Amino acid sequence: MKSLLLFVFLIVGIVQAAQVDAAQYARLVAKGEKIAHRLCDPTKLPKLKGGESPEEIANAVKASGACPPLNEQKMKALVTFLQAGRPVKHAAQGKEISVPEGAKCPVCGMFVSKYPKWAAEMVVNGKTYYFDGVKDMMKFYIFDGDFPYDRSKIEKMLVTDYYTLESIPAKEAYYVIGSKLYGPMGNELIPFKSEKEARDFIVDHGGDRIVRFDQITAKMVMGLDGIDYSEE
Repeated sequence: MKSLLLFVFLIVGIVQAAQVDAAQYARLVAKGEKIAHRLCDPTKLPKLKGGESPEEIANAVKASGACPPLNEQKMKALVTFLQAGRPVKHAAQGKEISVPEGAKCPVCGMFVSKYPKWAAEMVVNGKTYYFDGVKDMMKFYIFDGDFPYDRSKIEKMLVTDYYTLESIPAKEAYYVIGSKLYGPMGNELIPFKSEKEARDFIVDHGGDRIVRFDQITAKMVMGLDGIDYSEE
C-alpha cells in the first residue's frame, strides 16, 4: 500500500494543456447537466447506446429538438454530460449497482448516483462506499495513508461492466486503460466482464492495454490524472 500526499491533487492543475484535466472535465460535466435541465427538455434529449462520437451526439441533440440553438461551448458541455451519463443498455434488472440518492464518492466528493454507468462499490466492515469510477475506488484502496481503514475487513468490491451495466466483482474484471472515452473524472479504468469485451472495446474506442485488478498500481492510477507518481 502507498501513501498519497495531499499535494498531488494540486499538481493536476499544472499538467500539460494538451492533457485532459480531471477537475476541468468534472466542471464541464456539471455545466452540461445544468444546460440539460435549464435550457433543454430532458425528456427529449437523445438516449445514447454508448460509444457515439461527440459529433454524433451533437447531431442527435440538434435533431431531437430538445434544446434551443446552443453555441459551441454550451454544446460541448452538454455532449460531455451526455457521454458521462448512462447509456441505454440491456443489463438484467437488479444486477446493477444501486447507488442511493445523495451518496458521495469519498475520494472526490461527487454525487455518484448521477453517473451510474461508472459506479463502483466497496463494503468495508459493514459500511458501503460508492465511487464515480474505478479510478477513485482504486485510490481509496491503494493509498492507505490518506484513506485509513482495515483492508482485511473489505467484504465486497464491485464495478460496473461498461457494456451491460451489470455489477461484477472488481477482482474478476478486465480493465481497459488509455481509451478515448472519459468518465466523470476524466481518464478511467474501464471495466468489462470478459477479455473479449475489453478487446472489442479497444477496437472501437482505442486503449493502451488491458489490465487485471492485481496489476493496477499507484503509478498507473495517478497517471490517469496526468501525474507522474513515484512508487518508491
